Amino acid sequence: PAPGPGIAAEQSPRLTERFYRVEKARSRQTGGSGLGLAIVKHALNHHESRLEIDSSPGKGTRFSFVLPERLIAKNSD
Repeated sequence: PAPGPGIAAEQSPRLTERFYRVEKARSRQTGGSGLGLAIVKHALNHHESRLEIDSSPGKGTRFSFVLPERLIAKNSD
């Protein structure tokens, strides 16, 4: 995981909900609209993939995904 505060396990399932913010004190004025991960989830679903979230409070969070091989461009060399 990337260095940072991490995300509590009970919040992970909600991270891809539209307008969800982990920190209730945050607003559009102080950072984020709560749409980024919802958009990522939608795009990945469209390509038959899914977002994986690995987080450890106090250590950080890693977001990852795997695309189907058919979507990866072949090198023509």
